[in-house]
Amino acid sequence: MSQTRLEKDSMGTLEVPKDALYKAQTQRAINNFPISNLTLPTSFIHALAYIKQAAAQTNSSLGHLPADKADAIIKASHLIIDGNHLDQFPVDVFQTGSGTSTNMNTNEVIASLASQISNLTIHANDDVNMGQSSNDVIPTAIHASCAMQITYQLLPALKHLSQSISDKSDAVGKHVKTGRTHLMDAMPITFSQTLGSWQAQIDHAYHNIQLQLKSVCKLAQGGTAVGTGINADPNFAKLFSKELSNSVGIEFSPSSNFFFSIGSQDSIVNLSGTLKTLAVAIMKIANDLRWMNSGPLAGLGEIELQALQPGSSIMPGKVNPVVPEAAAMVSAQVIGNDATITIAGQSGNFELNVMLPIIAYNILQSIEILSNISHLLADKAISNFKINEQNLKKALAKNPILVTALNPIIGYEEAAKIAKLAYQQGRPIIEVAKEHTQLSEEELKTLLDPEKLTRGGLS
Repeated sequence: MSQTRLEKDSMGTLEVPKDALYKAQTQRAINNFPISNLTLPTSFIHALAYIKQAAAQTNSSLGHLPADKADAIIKASHLIIDGNHLDQFPVDVFQTGSGTSTNMNTNEVIASLASQISNLTIHANDDVNMGQSSNDVIPTAIHASCAMQITYQLLPALKHLSQSISDKSDAVGKHVKTGRTHLMDAMPITFSQTLGSWQAQIDHAYHNIQLQLKSVCKLAQGGTAVGTGINADPNFAKLFSKELSNSVGIEFSPSSNFFFSIGSQDSIVNLSGTLKTLAVAIMKIANDLRWMNSGPLAGLGEIELQALQPGSSIMPGKVNPVVPEAAAMVSAQVIGNDATITIAGQSGNFELNVMLPIIAYNILQSIEILSNISHLLADKAISNFKINEQNLKKALAKNPILVTALNPIIGYEEAAKIAKLAYQQGRPIIEVAKEHTQLSEEELKTLLDPEKLTRGGLS
């Protein structure tokens, strides 16, 4: 028996797998783009299904689509939203730059499901794609999927990470450690100050991502082919945004300029830049954790991260900072994704950007991996590291840079001599300062108290 069936589109007839829900245009894309085996993420497919659902409801309300057909399309779309039939979206990310293949893949799958549900003939273009074009559907799907993933995944993850840092600061913040600039010994700092700087980075990123959401929630839908809205009811865009908002719990509205929203992806380029900034912050936190955990004997050894897995296939007992390393790699990937999105963003040629699928793939990957690593950093690196108080005190006692506090009393030049001598002799700074100044040991202990020095000001 044949394992294929014949399907027809405007270009002719071709064979399609017998049990596939998709039809000819999807099969042409499968045949044309055997490039990477990478497909657009589930979150993007879900956004497309929400769009088709909202469009059907809108067209029915406006009197353009029969209620029974609209109901079937809505039900079929909901099957996909619920996670069914995701194997029916096989089109490669590297395809036509408008994403038409993915839009038609969605139209065909929903048309098949809606026809099965209703016993009506539901047409992929005339019914499912009514009042739409790939040129406004795909940009809308990029914006909608980003808005949903940010609202329901990334922002909660960042809030969790920020709270985890705050909680850890409350628990260990009083401990004083050697500060470092240029990776070299500097004035002392408390763990609450170190952790507070991390939290500020995460909170700034959270705030900036929230600001970008305002632009991301402005949708291209209603602009159709080139931004003029041809073949769409004049009331379609506003009602569509209302329907989509009700479905996903996020407030969307029509773009104030469809030509902007279809011809460019500036809002997503801006969002990607903000995600890159978050990635830089996470890289900084990850590397601080790695340095403080280094050793345990020959490194800084200021903290001890939770042991999660053996660190070497040849060196027994070795344990590595695997979560911070993963965080650093996530950051590198997001920074690379931003470069791709930047290049793709400038590929708006006249009335359409023609690198939409790769923009969708990269921005959604960035959101997903940043969300996941934020949880891991919070739960498996920050919340449970231990302080090595002995190493902290040992380093502080011999830190010649504490002599900085004596500058107002003995001057920079004399202080530098004392610091250099302490380095050369490997002795505590108080001992050397006592020998080379008129200050008593009690005065020096007060002036060079590391905890006091973390509060700044004059000694």
